[in-house]
Order: sequence, then C-alpha cells, then structure tokens
Amino acid sequence: MCRTSIYDARNNFSALVKMAEEGEVVELTRYDKPVAVIISFGEYSESSNKEEDWLTLWRKEHKDDLYDLEFDLKPSRECPDYSKDPWS
Repeated sequence: MCRTSIYDARNNFSALVKMAEEGEVVELTRYDKPVAVIISFGEYSESSNKEEDWLTLWRKEHKDDLYDLEFDLKPSRECPDYSKDPWS
C-alpha cells in the first residue's frame, strides 16, 4: 500500500493512478489521517458488485426496531412550521 498526502497527490496524480491500475492501493492523507483511497476500477467494480453491503444487511436485520422508535417530531425553533401565518 502506498500512502501519500493530498498535496503530493495533486503533483503526482498520473503516477498514482498508474499504480492503482497495476493493483496497488493508494491511500491519501490529510494531516497524516487517511481520508481517501485510490483503487483500480476492477477492484471497485468487484467490491460494488457484492450482493449486499453491511449497511443493507444491518437495515434488514433491524427493520422492525427502526420503525418502532416513535420519535417526537414536533416543530422547533430550528424547524419552524411555515404552513401557519407568522404575522397573525
């Protein structure tokens, strides 16, 4: 795995894409923290062709729990009810 900053990646983008095409995973960092990854299109299509990702599986597993939470959705100052006339 190759690791480089976004700043350096801007200057060497073509070389990094070539590395990704050859199968190398390129990790982009900002302030030494990983923020993005460059992978080959083959790896991307392989990972996106999975039947279901973990989030979809989790949603299916907890489907009943999510709808039983009964949130109180009263309007607040941050979300005023504009259907009423504020000047009346």
